[in-house]
Amino acid sequence: MEDLFKLRSASGIPYVYEQDSRSVGPRGPLLLEDYILHEKMAHFNRERIPERVVHAKGSAAFGTFTVTNDITQYTRAKLFNQLGKQTKIILRMSTIAGEKGSADSERDPRGFAVKFYTEDGNWDLVGNNTPVFFIKDPKKFSDFIHSQKRDPYHNLRSATRIWDFFSFNPESLHQVLILMSNRGTPYGLRHMHGYGSHAFSMINAKNERVYVKFHFRTQQGIKNFSHEDAIQMRSTDPDFSQRDLFEAIERGNFPKWTLFIQVMTTDQCAKSSFNPFDITKTWSQKEFPLIEVGVLELNKNPSNYFAQVEQLAFAPAHVVDGIGYSPDKVLQGRILSYPDAQRYRLGANYEQIPVNQCLFAVHNYQRDGLMTVTGNGEGLANYYPNSFDQLFIENDYEEPPVKLGNTIADWYDRNSAGENDHYSQPRTLFREVLDNKERGDLCINIIKSMQGIIGEKSLEIINRQLYHFCQVDQMLAQIIAEGLGISPPHYQGSPCTENHTIHKPL
Repeated sequence: MEDLFKLRSASGIPYVYEQDSRSVGPRGPLLLEDYILHEKMAHFNRERIPERVVHAKGSAAFGTFTVTNDITQYTRAKLFNQLGKQTKIILRMSTIAGEKGSADSERDPRGFAVKFYTEDGNWDLVGNNTPVFFIKDPKKFSDFIHSQKRDPYHNLRSATRIWDFFSFNPESLHQVLILMSNRGTPYGLRHMHGYGSHAFSMINAKNERVYVKFHFRTQQGIKNFSHEDAIQMRSTDPDFSQRDLFEAIERGNFPKWTLFIQVMTTDQCAKSSFNPFDITKTWSQKEFPLIEVGVLELNKNPSNYFAQVEQLAFAPAHVVDGIGYSPDKVLQGRILSYPDAQRYRLGANYEQIPVNQCLFAVHNYQRDGLMTVTGNGEGLANYYPNSFDQLFIENDYEEPPVKLGNTIADWYDRNSAGENDHYSQPRTLFREVLDNKERGDLCINIIKSMQGIIGEKSLEIINRQLYHFCQVDQMLAQIIAEGLGISPPHYQGSPCTENHTIHKPL
């Protein structure tokens, strides 16, 4: 037991002179043979792994998910098979665009990623604090992120680039309105909802498939910063969100979210007037009401941030029996890109890192690779089939086939029915979901952001974006135009502005 507290190198060599380098005399040059010096410096040079390209700054905590309602009619997933059943989880929440050292009160969507350590393997539900996203095709993802990150010319964030991308992609409008509302600056991480965002599928014991959307509703209540308060917090405490979550858990004030699902049958999907797998769209809660599933509670802070948060790896590809994918194109792209990102950051064996391991030992034919830390299959065969091991395929986990709308491989048709309506749901959000004050705050926040658009193309970018705002509501476009000091736009066929009022920003 004593040896556990003796200072030694990773190879077991005692640190006799931990603070002093070996030299030729007290003032002479250092000797190459001082291995401990090289060990400390070499490890120090390698302490940082590549930060996440997106979601770089985040906070996480362990906890439990407890089933409170029977949904076995929809899914055979074992974590839902009994009322009161608890599953260990870890939840990571993050900003998207900022670097690891950025302020966590910036206007930005927040990541909301849950790893469920189930008896059937790890299920990663990787979403955001918004029910929609900016794009509906994964080919646009890198372009979108590049527009939000630093300009390669001057290495600064650029409102011009951000709004230029938005103005060329009207599908972003739904998410843009949410981002520019006060929900774009949540008061910490405990006071925001979480969403799986994509449509997923559930498969029950009869091998029947339905499609679902996941909603985590905060039990702490929604609470947001105003634009001014968020700016103040960036300078007062750029780590406010992380501190607030950590200290709440340390005090025993455990944050909770209630998990709900919306359910859509395959027949309802086929008859939908819009593409239900388009991540820029929501499903009506009147038509597809929320069904309670259980409660997620965070009750334990990580014991080491790097080991359990920085090395924490999520991938929407990780689903368990009873939960499946959907034809959502952005989800289909993430199934490939997320595991690939983890292999880049953490190595091919990232799932051997303790925080990413499932609850039981896994057996397969993957071997070798950088930093494998298991027995690497010992002396067993590394190919299949073979005559030597006892591994077998569990046919009970087969999924039912997915019925496709057609079998023609083609490029996306932007003019096909139900695919190009980018304005109806943002209009509903603006007119029916937001109240009068929230509409006023939204306009103010958009004006403040668009005031950063500069350069010879600025008027072109502003007018292109105003056109999209006008298709949502002409008053919205008019107020923003006036706030930017330009003539209000008038577009043929713009929606009328009856039945609502709005605070005009001063």
